[in-house]
Amino acid sequence: MNFNPDPLEKDIEKKVCDFAKTRGILVYKFTSPARRSVPDRLFILPGGSVFWIEFKRKGKKPSPGQEAEIERMRKQGARVHVSDNVEAGKRIIELESL
Repeated sequence: MNFNPDPLEKDIEKKVCDFAKTRGILVYKFTSPARRSVPDRLFILPGGSVFWIEFKRKGKKPSPGQEAEIERMRKQGARVHVSDNVEAGKRIIELESL
């Protein structure tokens, strides 16, 4: 098994998204041409509940623009998470699935 102590953001994102799909969750890569800094992925649970995850590399934080957009979304009642590792991302999926 090849263990990478510092995986790329895209590798973290892929593993978490693959895990979500095994649980019957729809996963969409989201880009908004009219708005920068929107979180990376949109997740739709069976039953229609929606949440977002912004993925970062281990130890990295969202940019100021991303932080502002996440806060803006949360003020509207959106559930937005930030994950910088696979295990934390899987925990988000599990908790949102309860």
